[in-house]
Amino acid sequence: MTIDTNHISKVFDAQAATALRLRSSTANERIAKIRRLRDAVIAHTEDWYHAAYLDFKKPQGEVDLAEILPVCMEANDAIRNLKKWMKPTHVWPTLLTLGMRSHVQHTPRGRCLIVGPFNYPVNLTLGPLVSAIAAGNTAILKPSELTPHLSGLICKVVREVFTEDEVAIFEGEAEVSQALLALPFDHIFFTGSPTIGKYVMGAAAKNLASVTLELGGKSPTIIDETANLKLAATNVMWAKFANAGQTCIAPDYVFVHENVKDAWLACCREQLIKAYGTTLEAQKSSPHLAHIVNGRHTKRIKALLDDAQAQGARTITGGGASEGDCFIQPTLLDQVSPTSRIMEEEIFGPLLPVISYSNLDEVIAHINEGPKPLALYIYSRSNAHIDKVLTQTVSGGACVNHALMQFLQGNLPFGGINNSGIGNAHGHYGFKAFSHERGVVRTQFSFAATLFSAGEVPGMIRQAIKSAFKIL
Repeated sequence: MTIDTNHISKVFDAQAATALRLRSSTANERIAKIRRLRDAVIAHTEDWYHAAYLDFKKPQGEVDLAEILPVCMEANDAIRNLKKWMKPTHVWPTLLTLGMRSHVQHTPRGRCLIVGPFNYPVNLTLGPLVSAIAAGNTAILKPSELTPHLSGLICKVVREVFTEDEVAIFEGEAEVSQALLALPFDHIFFTGSPTIGKYVMGAAAKNLASVTLELGGKSPTIIDETANLKLAATNVMWAKFANAGQTCIAPDYVFVHENVKDAWLACCREQLIKAYGTTLEAQKSSPHLAHIVNGRHTKRIKALLDDAQAQGARTITGGGASEGDCFIQPTLLDQVSPTSRIMEEEIFGPLLPVISYSNLDEVIAHINEGPKPLALYIYSRSNAHIDKVLTQTVSGGACVNHALMQFLQGNLPFGGINNSGIGNAHGHYGFKAFSHERGVVRTQFSFAATLFSAGEVPGMIRQAIKSAFKIL
């Protein structure tokens, strides 16, 4: 595929004038655009279903819950609250700024690049776009080439709603992303793996562009001896195997207390049979299970499974694969070697290692030995255990007695830390991610204006400074 770098550059240049004009755009103007985008997304509901099925047989229920609904929630939140978000935030004067007024003004960052992933392409491309528009920016989108039908539909929707000088979109392979990343954007919002995130951050550094990186990692789950086992089984099986495990905040491995491990696994098997059937053929044709996005990723996940089994892992349930259909069974593994690849790499597929434990301190130590995860889940009825885990570990987000819900709670910041991401998204936090918080001081009367002038610092100011030293 030939990359039209001239067209990309022309669009980028055209957005410069638009970005300047949008600095003075009103809340009502931005809300109108967000409403048009939301309505276009809803109008194409049946098209989203069809495209998602063609790309990786994603069930309609998952398209509703994890693609369309989050974009609409993001849009509705901005429509309701944008006028409040845009208002200057007044702050109290300090000792040295008495007689002056200060406030924080949220200004648009300017021209923004949004690079979307393949696993939830609608949600994780158009959701950030809502925030970019709310903050008054222009945007160029790069959807994933791994989901061509969904990406093509995203292009159609964006072009129905916007002109290229405000929101543009370019499809293509990695070369298109590279061409875009070479441009001096003001902000880059990237969702993907930590490996590619490092490349994106390096490209941004060349232009000193700010970044929001929504990455991933190995998100742990803890099920202690006090947990509601049926609840934990139902939640974890859904959270892990939705979208065939291709979810950045899916449980990556589970620690289960040795006293309840067998009982919990029995609940898990019962839940999997009830939800998806028992045989490879039944599960492959299940309307409730997505497939892997392509053959390359299927081979990668199958290689993780083969390596774990070669190092002694026991298959509790599942383990089958149909590489030609890009399908791998929901699989639970026991007795997994800590040196196997599945315990070192983010799985991003329907494989779940289960590890027994007896001492919670050892679990916490294991979590803290690795990179900080994007999510952490604990199932427990013990407030002492819950508080201990939340206090002694670090993660981007966390859930207690549930999973994935930190993403759907739009009033919370969503983001990682270090290896699992930089910055936050969603709601007001997404608006702030695409805004610059400018500090403004306004002098109110002439006396204040003369406090700091050429020559000697006034005696009263010198005395105030000395008093401040004493306070410190």
